[in-house]
Amino acid sequence: MGAPFGHSHSDPLRRFVIGTAGHIDHGKTALVKALTGVDTDRWEEEKRRGITIDLGFAPLPLGDAIQASVVDVPGHEGFVRNMLAGATGIDVALLVIAADEGIMPQTEEHLAIVELLGVRRGIPVITKRDLVDGEWLDLVRGEVSTRLAASRVRWDPAVATSVITGEGMPELREALARVASDLVERPSDDLFRLPIDRVFAVAGAGTVVTGSTWSGSVAVGDAVRLLPLGREGRVRSIEVHGETAARAVPGRRTALALVGVDKSELARGHVAVTGPGWQATTLIDVAAELLPTARKPLASRTRVRVHLGTAEVLARAVQTSAIAPGQRGLARLMLETPVVARGGDRFVLRSFSPVTTIGGGVVLDPFAPPRTRLRRRRVAAEQAPAERLGILAVEAGLMGLGIDTLAVRLGVSPDRVTAVIAEAGENVLASAETVVDRQAVIAEAGRLAEVLRRYHEEHPLDPGMSLQALRAAVGPPAPPSAVLDAVLDVGVKGGQVEVAGSVARRARWRPALDARATDASDKL
Repeated sequence: MGAPFGHSHSDPLRRFVIGTAGHIDHGKTALVKALTGVDTDRWEEEKRRGITIDLGFAPLPLGDAIQASVVDVPGHEGFVRNMLAGATGIDVALLVIAADEGIMPQTEEHLAIVELLGVRRGIPVITKRDLVDGEWLDLVRGEVSTRLAASRVRWDPAVATSVITGEGMPELREALARVASDLVERPSDDLFRLPIDRVFAVAGAGTVVTGSTWSGSVAVGDAVRLLPLGREGRVRSIEVHGETAARAVPGRRTALALVGVDKSELARGHVAVTGPGWQATTLIDVAAELLPTARKPLASRTRVRVHLGTAEVLARAVQTSAIAPGQRGLARLMLETPVVARGGDRFVLRSFSPVTTIGGGVVLDPFAPPRTRLRRRRVAAEQAPAERLGILAVEAGLMGLGIDTLAVRLGVSPDRVTAVIAEAGENVLASAETVVDRQAVIAEAGRLAEVLRRYHEEHPLDPGMSLQALRAAVGPPAPPSAVLDAVLDVGVKGGQVEVAGSVARRARWRPALDARATDASDKL
């Protein structure tokens, strides 16, 4: 941090986050310094050992209209957990490969992580160009091109560079600017989420948390919730690379100075959020895949390390049919520590011991229903949000789903929720606050008609059953009032139930005295 939140600036038109990846000592930090002028090795131990241990950060302006933030990650295999904390939320990967060594073991692991995290674009950078001749460089280019041909990431052609001579640096800047112009920016009108990767205190600013803003925006003075801590803080000030800002937006390295929470309460892996629907979870259903290099299948009771956002937590796979190396399948993860997850989030799996990257996947349901077994669920990786909404509504039954939870659970922006409900069509009924499965409501309306029939048999002189008593007959547990209203409405419209004032009765039913009076009148 600079002086407590000093110079102001206006946000440039395009913003994105660049992350380095690659084998130890292939020149990632030197490349970042040559690009940005910032030495991202912050710690004395890093400078003494000549390797990056934790995350480093630097701003990178690319012309007047583009502002990038660079995350420099460690390449040493012992610090992959730190690499994962930095790789989360990046838009563009710089896969750094030394010209004199080519692709190495950590190159492969970092490449797998970049793919598993769903990074959209990448540029392979061949460093230390000055150490090899043209023929050797062509061999390395060919090796890199062949290796990346089957990658899911969209890779630009490799750029050969030397931080000693400056060769290739202008071309790398041009390539980054070109990629940035193609990127679709993360929406700022989504729910705000900032996975925290650093926590510290600054005199005059208080507790400061930093991270890459994944989605949404937050302004000075806004309240944020800090999960899984469950505390609320207020944003005193915002800083982006040493300059103050009025608002934090996606695609930027952001620091929030917070009031109302102490530094000792927070840690890497916590999340700052705004808006409804967020909650910590310990049970998630996922679409998982294992790398071909995994040593054994992912099966029930397998203990793993889950990296989601900046969090690393231990978990067990439960109710999971074995997923073999190189294969995909559904899995349920029971987390030993709560995390903050959203539908569509990507994560990485590492083995418990020895610690190696074995796979990853996508969160299908961040709030898996513990009473519904995974094999009975119909959730799948390729489902549209409306289809998944229909499935979740069936599982929720008469309890329904709170509309304010759907943006998080389905992984859609809040302004898309209404459209998703509409796309679900006649499968669901919606009120202002709740979505419920239509068939569950129809079935319950029929059951209440039977409750009324029995009531009439037992109380033939009563004008009907009180609405309060009829509502109490639904459940337990008692559904939301909007669902009860929907059940009665379906019963009335379906000709099963009549409501008269504060009582309900079966359609066309009359109390015994009323029926006798009607018969006498007919005889007269």
